[in-house]
Amino acid sequence: MFRDKKVIVVMPAYNAEKTLRQTHAEVLAQDCVDLIIIVDDVSHDRTIEIARGLCKTRVYAHENNRGYGGNQKTCYRLALEEGGGIVIMVHPDYQYTPKLIPAFVSMIGNDLYHCVLGSRILGGYALKGGMPRWRYVANRALTFTGNLLMGAKLSEYHTGYRCFSRELLEKVPFDANSDDFVFDNQMLAQILWLGYTVAEVSCPTMYFKEASSINFRRSVAYGVGCLKTACEYRLAKMKLIDSKFFPHVHR
Repeated sequence: MFRDKKVIVVMPAYNAEKTLRQTHAEVLAQDCVDLIIIVDDVSHDRTIEIARGLCKTRVYAHENNRGYGGNQKTCYRLALEEGGGIVIMVHPDYQYTPKLIPAFVSMIGNDLYHCVLGSRILGGYALKGGMPRWRYVANRALTFTGNLLMGAKLSEYHTGYRCFSRELLEKVPFDANSDDFVFDNQMLAQILWLGYTVAEVSCPTMYFKEASSINFRRSVAYGVGCLKTACEYRLAKMKLIDSKFFPHVHR
């Protein structure tokens, strides 16, 4: 607990048997964490078996593969059901270090922010950590466009290391979002639409064989989805369209 807020870490898992134990152990090493929720999206390896043997953990298994975004929807729903006051998403592939969890929790728990991101761009960690150069260039281009159309000043929109307050998760209409990778971008756009300030913390990241990564084809589809989200945000802001992602009644 942090200031009477239950701290829950959620892990959307898919074929993470090689890194799950290491990630889980480092999360538990952060004394502020009360519960870990692992949602397995029909992995083809031993992810679910390993998860069920871990302590201080609730494990949920999808019957059908729902995709990265669909997995997150389950993660956040379960975290709210468990009474989470501060909810952190940590990928179980150990690409992001759990050692930043206390910093995230402090920023949310002290009511400074409702959303904190671990940014691979701040501090120049992305390329140092092994991010492919083509992915880095795409990240910068999409982030520039997103900031321009949505009026924000984020260093990146594409990190998978995120922390939310309960208040925010209860307000963001994330169930309307895609079940694919663009879910992340849509959710951040919704948070900005609701008028919340998004904080960022410099985060080292590691790219290695076991770390998850989408292929080039799906990366292109993700990029197109991000551009579509930013354009829809701008058109909705100008009240030129009605959008299920950015409903005016929630502003």
